[in-house]
Amino acid sequence: MKRIVQYGAYPVILLGSVWGNLRLMEAGAGFLLSTYLPVTLGSLLIMWLELQLPYRASWKPSGKDVVEDSAFLALVHVLWPKLLAVGVAFLLFDIWNGQDWSTFAWWPREWPVPMQAIMMALMVDSTRYWLHRLSHEWGPLWRFHAVHHSPHRLYTLNVGRFHPVDKGLQFLLDSLPFILMGVSPTVLSLYFVFYAVNGFFQHSNVDVKLGWLNYLMSGPELHRWHHSMWAQESNNNYGNHLIIWDWFFGTRYLPSDREVEALGLVNRRYPTGFMQQMAAPFHPELDKTAA
Repeated sequence: MKRIVQYGAYPVILLGSVWGNLRLMEAGAGFLLSTYLPVTLGSLLIMWLELQLPYRASWKPSGKDVVEDSAFLALVHVLWPKLLAVGVAFLLFDIWNGQDWSTFAWWPREWPVPMQAIMMALMVDSTRYWLHRLSHEWGPLWRFHAVHHSPHRLYTLNVGRFHPVDKGLQFLLDSLPFILMGVSPTVLSLYFVFYAVNGFFQHSNVDVKLGWLNYLMSGPELHRWHHSMWAQESNNNYGNHLIIWDWFFGTRYLPSDREVEALGLVNRRYPTGFMQQMAAPFHPELDKTAA
């Protein structure tokens, strides 16, 4: 039974969340319910699995961790992109009002919704791969991205630990282009469900096995190595949802003879509080040891 759960939990929960979104949309449940109900149920199942089948007992979060990561998740991971999207919508309305921009509707809206979502995932990963890689290899971007790598343990809620500048740059690549191309809310909803549930799984402390899916998906077994304390291990597995670009550019990393050890930054004194991490990228002295 344990092996069935280990190999089945990831595809069943991910595909079940996607299926739930499609069924709710077909039933006319509306954008918000169709988007957030599958994500909520999927994330709760993942958190339940963390209790039942933990990958590492020492990664169990403290109450302080939960409070801090919940603040990041709510304010930076959820609210901040929505504020950016509203700002973009108002700006575009102001620019495009009264203009005939129909020629800019480049998106293949006649395709089935799942096909559009798959195309969106492929396009996002092709650009996010390079932003992510540059965020590790170029100091000015790394100072902001280091916030995401600061936790010493992985569990579901720290998927949202990002600096707003880092999250804003991601928005420019994985949301703004598709708003400009006229992607429908139905496709955006399905993509978000896939993106969110996979992200929760990536950072989860669940002992799942992906098997052959490790050659396609950027899942938890690969992503743990991306959070290693050591740069020669963490500067790999940049894929946002998929691992295909890492295959192509030689950065896929999954040793078969050992497990990941210490996580986080080399600087073990890097601040962990929400407000301290908002300010941390602007203090170069932290960067000297936070590589």
